[in-house]
Amino acid sequence: MIVAIDGPAGSGKSTVAAALAKQFGLLNLETGAMYRALAWKALQHGTTLDDATAMTALTGETIIHLEPGSAGNRVLLDGTDVTDLLRTPEVTAAASHVSVHPAVRTWMVAEQRSMGLRAPSGVVMEGRDIGTVVFPQAKVKVFLDASVEARGDRRFQQQGSPSAGESKEQITREIAERDARDRTREASPLKPSPDAMVIDTTELSLDAVIARVAALLEAARK
Repeated sequence: MIVAIDGPAGSGKSTVAAALAKQFGLLNLETGAMYRALAWKALQHGTTLDDATAMTALTGETIIHLEPGSAGNRVLLDGTDVTDLLRTPEVTAAASHVSVHPAVRTWMVAEQRSMGLRAPSGVVMEGRDIGTVVFPQAKVKVFLDASVEARGDRRFQQQGSPSAGESKEQITREIAERDARDRTREASPLKPSPDAMVIDTTELSLDAVIARVAALLEAARK
């Protein structure tokens, strides 16, 4: 069983994927964490994020592994756990730049396919090109979306408490900018697969979204 969940930032795909994986006993893999890990390494090495040649060379000396755990995936970068270093605004923004390079995406896709196919019982994989590129043969394909205002508000609420330089307006603006990069990039642009169920989560509760996707999984199992 391969379940592909795609969508833009703040659409709820990570939370939905984690819940479904737990409910159905599947491996949950968050591909965005892999791009953040590579971006973090590039920042540490001083690699220019928009330099396609330099970023491609960096993939040749990088090993990224997602290790499932009770609290979510742990991200191992070259054998070191960097999970707690990858959620800063700087790394998130850097990952968006890193992900536009075709050669970087080709390398990532190969890594993601390998991890998904090794999952003994099946996998819920979420990202931005899972149903279109990584696993176009997935039994269940879902594309979650929401208004940019709703997604900005969710990210703002996730912060816990507002901090300097991270207003809701700024977060919303950054999400809109990332949307533009993701949807217009040359390699694997963000878009729903023709056979995916598109769910607008703007006005839906988390439980409602999970229930809708769970029904798809149940149908696919039968």
